[in-house]
Amino acid sequence: MVNIIRLSKYAVCAGVFSFLLSSCDNFFDVAPHDAITPATFWKTEADAEAGLTACYNWWFDQCTGPNYIFFNDCMSDISFNRTGSSSYKYVATGELNPNKVPNYYKYESIARCNVFLANIGKPTFADEEDRKNMIAQVRVIRAWEYLVINYWFGGIPLITEPTETAEAAQVERSSEEAVRDFIYKELDEAIPDLPDAPAQKGRIAKGTALAIKMRAHLYYDDWETARQAANDICALNLYELEPDFIKLFSLDGQSSKEIIYADQHIEDLYKFGDVVRLYNNQDGGWASFVPTQNLVDMFEMKNGLMPEEEGSGYDERHPFADRDPRLYNTVVYPGMDWEGKSGNRIINTLDKEINGKKNADYYDAATNASATGMIYAKYALPTINQYSPSLKNDRLCPILFRYAEVLLTIAECNVELNENLSEALDLIDQLRQRGGHIKVDRSKYNTQDKIRELVRRERTIELAGEGLRRQDILRWKDKNGKMVAETVMNGPLYHMVGTIDYSEPDPTRRAVITPASELQEKDRLIENRKFEPYMRYWPIPQAQLEKNPKLVQNPGYN
Repeated sequence: MVNIIRLSKYAVCAGVFSFLLSSCDNFFDVAPHDAITPATFWKTEADAEAGLTACYNWWFDQCTGPNYIFFNDCMSDISFNRTGSSSYKYVATGELNPNKVPNYYKYESIARCNVFLANIGKPTFADEEDRKNMIAQVRVIRAWEYLVINYWFGGIPLITEPTETAEAAQVERSSEEAVRDFIYKELDEAIPDLPDAPAQKGRIAKGTALAIKMRAHLYYDDWETARQAANDICALNLYELEPDFIKLFSLDGQSSKEIIYADQHIEDLYKFGDVVRLYNNQDGGWASFVPTQNLVDMFEMKNGLMPEEEGSGYDERHPFADRDPRLYNTVVYPGMDWEGKSGNRIINTLDKEINGKKNADYYDAATNASATGMIYAKYALPTINQYSPSLKNDRLCPILFRYAEVLLTIAECNVELNENLSEALDLIDQLRQRGGHIKVDRSKYNTQDKIRELVRRERTIELAGEGLRRQDILRWKDKNGKMVAETVMNGPLYHMVGTIDYSEPDPTRRAVITPASELQEKDRLIENRKFEPYMRYWPIPQAQLEKNPKLVQNPGYN
């Protein structure tokens, strides 16, 4: 990991230089003699290594970098972003337009990959296998970039060679299917040239490439190939579930065998600068991405029944009591015992004042306070003190792919193919029991439709806050063929109203919530959300339309 990070600044410069080479006709005439030039670069294996590292710069997401996984779920029903950072909020509220859309339509990384692939044949290598490995890594990165842009915008220009001029980059959109097939081909051809395990943390090996292949085929409803890719990951015998779920998302868990790929960071040298976004206002945080009550409502009771089912024991005045234990490692909820920046306290996001003093965590105390009254437990637990005092200079490494997703994919594909339903339930049980919950009631979940409902809910619970929910509710259909998003993304989003009972010893019962029937909607409304079928795809950003007159805007945004 450290070797990659040390190369990063030089490599990014090299990558930017290479991009300029591909777009400036007269560069060679004006290049200074003490700078990197074609005469001095792309000559050695070290040059190739630097060019490869440049391709890794924010490879997973060019819009918000490693924050992608956190912000992405804010476009769904299970997370919320108050500020409108990078326009994620406008996707959730249905206000997106060509001037308000997350900036995923970016080709910088693809351009770097194209330059690398066009020049990697020039350096001398001691071992040709190393060259093949590098080429495979870059093809995987480029395939991922195309998957992200293609999935959100539905057909984009397919550019696979360096472009010499801006005009040469003005290309018509290929169909979504054509880009999808290119992604599939790139991954299939790259995977055999990758090692089973990376030589260094942060490098792409077979597991990561297979995870991308798994997602790509899952997103396009190719259940058989998605399942095979997931099984191929299992066959590597490198990954397993982490017994301690919350440790997986802490600094102490960064070597867990459940992690297939994590975005690498280290203090000072290549820091993760946004831990501050995880925490609530009283701890100096910004609460930039927070869970919603919709997510809480998806957790079963500890007896395996859903809150609305008869006999569940659910008490709407104490919604955190007697729940699936995994809830308590997913959200930091009001009433919870908490070790904060200034010592131990009880989380209180419900009372406007505490002992006559303003409560900094009250939902409208500041724009930095969680509007839902909760924050995510992932990466925040077990303590804020694992991070730097500034919360902006840390080695947090957001997990991009992990083994639990592999098991969930196998389970989902089994359900959609109506095969091996017993295996699907067994896989779900592994995740439930790892989190301290009980096994699935086979007498209750005994049909394909019922198991599908369960698997979808379990995927949401397990991967909450990890950036996959919006894609899932777009690709999942209900019994009438409608996108699930048409149901869950239409309507109001609410926060809890209530108080904290400090005399209650049980943290899960300290929050005393006022039932909705006793409130006016304005007392608990966060925002209204809207989703129309055409919003399956995003609008092409206005800036891109102006740069490339051959682009055609997606329907619904003209």
